[in-house]
Amino acid sequence: MKFGIFYELQLPRPWEDGDELRLYQNALTQLETADRLGYDHAWVVEHHFLEEYSHSPAPESFLAAASQRTKKIRLGHGIFQLTTNHPARVAEKVAVLDLLSNGRCEFGMGESASITELTPFGRDMETKREVFEEAVQAIFPMFTKVGTEHHGKYFDIPLRNVVPKPVQKPHPPLWMACSQLQTIERAGENGFGALGFQFVSADAAHAWVHAYYNAITKRLKKLADYNINPNMALVSFFMCAKTDEEARARADGATFFQFALRFYGASQNRQRPDPGTVNMWDEYNKWKRENPEAQEAALRGGLIGSPETIRKKLRRFRASHIDQVILLNQAGKNTHEHICESLELFAKEVMPEFQNDPEHEAWKAGVMSGAIQLEEVDTDAFRDRYGKLAVSVAPAAKVAAG
Repeated sequence: MKFGIFYELQLPRPWEDGDELRLYQNALTQLETADRLGYDHAWVVEHHFLEEYSHSPAPESFLAAASQRTKKIRLGHGIFQLTTNHPARVAEKVAVLDLLSNGRCEFGMGESASITELTPFGRDMETKREVFEEAVQAIFPMFTKVGTEHHGKYFDIPLRNVVPKPVQKPHPPLWMACSQLQTIERAGENGFGALGFQFVSADAAHAWVHAYYNAITKRLKKLADYNINPNMALVSFFMCAKTDEEARARADGATFFQFALRFYGASQNRQRPDPGTVNMWDEYNKWKRENPEAQEAALRGGLIGSPETIRKKLRRFRASHIDQVILLNQAGKNTHEHICESLELFAKEVMPEFQNDPEHEAWKAGVMSGAIQLEEVDTDAFRDRYGKLAVSVAPAAKVAAG
């Protein structure tokens, strides 16, 4: 099992001068710490205009800075929005990061799930999948060919040589964002690694691992000429401390993260209100006061607890054959000190048990070769992307009307 860390670069209100500077500098220090401790991946999102939830519109710049402060950790676009970027610019930025990092770039792709992000770039919810698939077709020849052109419905690109080319041949490993559980199967069919941005139980993980690997081995339909990347990663809320009580006290940001997702998730096309009209941190604290039991339940989910508690939970994920667990530590107002201490303690007392797993490697090789046939598991019972202990939020309708 591999371990990644995940960044939305959240910044709840109230904002003061210097807050964004500290946010970025602390995150870079956290990546340095993770690199030193032997974590495998660092994933950074691309989002636009999502106040408080994500202040990360230019992951290529952040990851380029990280490439100069780290040595081994792989640097992942989790994800590049193919709907709001021109294909040639995506190919250029991915190649430059691969060069700067000496071949440590991971290329995750996605569509965006909100008209708040799509509309300013001339895109919409109805056609975003078409745009994504056409962008994939346009991008991959750019990594390998001296000259390429593309003439499609959404992009018209004359013959040009896109330079530079990436270090990794023919391209960095490919991933797709799976913000809805059903898209895990779609990632498998397309041959992409699945970046599961949901917070499922071990039982659900078992079901979706089967769905993913059956799709990639039995129903593969690549969108272009690229190397497949059979890998499934799931994000989990994370805070490791000496005791369960201390970990939960430090992990308030995990509940804020869930609250923000749910608060906006039910609004029409996930539209956000006008800038400055909603203070998400105040709304969250109001919800906490009114739902103390739900807050406590949410903090019992994910990988939040003592090393022993987290080890027990990870053993169940290992039995599900997850390839990578991505740890969401930077959320809400979780402090820089607690995030670094959590990374240190987890690396020292938890990671060594799970990092070398020849049994999983043998299982995966058997599945990919066809020697192991996986049953077709019914995933209908496992479609709640948040998990049984997740928060339940009512005020989304108010946002939709705002």
